Amino acid sequence: MPLLKDTTLGIDFGTSNSAMAVRQGAGLARMISLEGSAHTLPTALFFNAEDHRTHFGRDAVGQYLAGTEGRLMRSLKSLLGSALLQDKTAVHNKMVSYQDIISLFLRMLVQKARDELGGMPARVVMGRPVHFVDGDADRDQQAEDALRQAALDAGFAEVSFQLEPIAAALDYEQRIAHESLVLVVDIGGGTSDFTVVRLGPERMARAERGSDVLATTGVHVGGTDFDRRLSLDLLMPLLGFRHTGPTGREVPSRVFFDLSTWHLIQWLYSPRALRDAQNLRTDYSDARLHARLMRVLHERLGHRMANTVEQAKIAASLADAEAPMPLDWIEAGLGAAVTPEGLAQFLLQPLEQVVACAHECVQLAGLGLQGLDAIYLTGGSSALRPLRQALKAAFPATPQVEGDLFGGVAAGLAVSGR
Repeated sequence: MPLLKDTTLGIDFGTSNSAMAVRQGAGLARMISLEGSAHTLPTALFFNAEDHRTHFGRDAVGQYLAGTEGRLMRSLKSLLGSALLQDKTAVHNKMVSYQDIISLFLRMLVQKARDELGGMPARVVMGRPVHFVDGDADRDQQAEDALRQAALDAGFAEVSFQLEPIAAALDYEQRIAHESLVLVVDIGGGTSDFTVVRLGPERMARAERGSDVLATTGVHVGGTDFDRRLSLDLLMPLLGFRHTGPTGREVPSRVFFDLSTWHLIQWLYSPRALRDAQNLRTDYSDARLHARLMRVLHERLGHRMANTVEQAKIAASLADAEAPMPLDWIEAGLGAAVTPEGLAQFLLQPLEQVVACAHECVQLAGLGLQGLDAIYLTGGSSALRPLRQALKAAFPATPQVEGDLFGGVAAGLAVSGR
């Protein structure tokens, strides 16, 4: 297959969703269709135990929710930089590491790019958060190295990296008419990243843009953390979280935290984890709560609960109205709901961390609250109403501009490859 010498492929491998864009020559970046006509797809794999095939994206989630026998994996990006990345698990009767599974997902993207372009792009630029791991430079480098190796194993010949908020800034720059100082806010599934950058039409042609980037910051808080918080507050009590047992002590909480965390759910289905959960029975005063927990684990319903929380979060934010979370597939009549007020309350603590990181970025850039021309929002979780309200309270005089929430980073990565 030919090497496309004047072509750059940008890959936004996200915690929750992934996207790709291509730039050929001096043209504009364009998105690549990944699933039908959709330019993004969930970063999800489903290992179907019935047809022994691997399914990706919406198809993977749909297979799982339809009750097909198999294993769903999501949020694998969250394992980068952790010891769990090299752990092995059984997939289609073989033992493979989670890094190998990331490579399998990237291999699917390689094939999509080949089909779209008729060859392999000469340059591949992958996005990365400001910090894969907060406060640990060695583990952060290990995470990038592992992602690079996964991409090479998937079939890419050479891979470089660009910070995701800088990529988003470069995409935004294609659409502004005058020079601006912008705070780029990129809220993804696993991280929140910020860049203060000087953008403008006359700056686009410069080969060296390092002096235009005034500051970057990031924190390992994102959409999946928001989901976990809602799950712990609204759904896990229905399984025994914060339940007081016969000795007057609460049921040990680790199983509920893991069950509320996308990339940890799969570990709860192992024989040892199931035995540990069964042994919690004596810690419960209410046997119904423990029975619900065991049904969720035995029937592998954890990802379905997480999906229910995620969809309710989105619905409550977009409609600014109460969103139900029915759990009748666990027990008839079981369920909860999230209100806009409850959403803001439950997310208050993680949003305080996000806004503090934004403030830090502006301070590192040497700017005051009046020094910004715009706040540019990208990343799926930046659509959340409580987040936008928190940023408005923190930067009341700065207009917020919504970008391509799911495709902007991929497009900027393709642009950055020039």
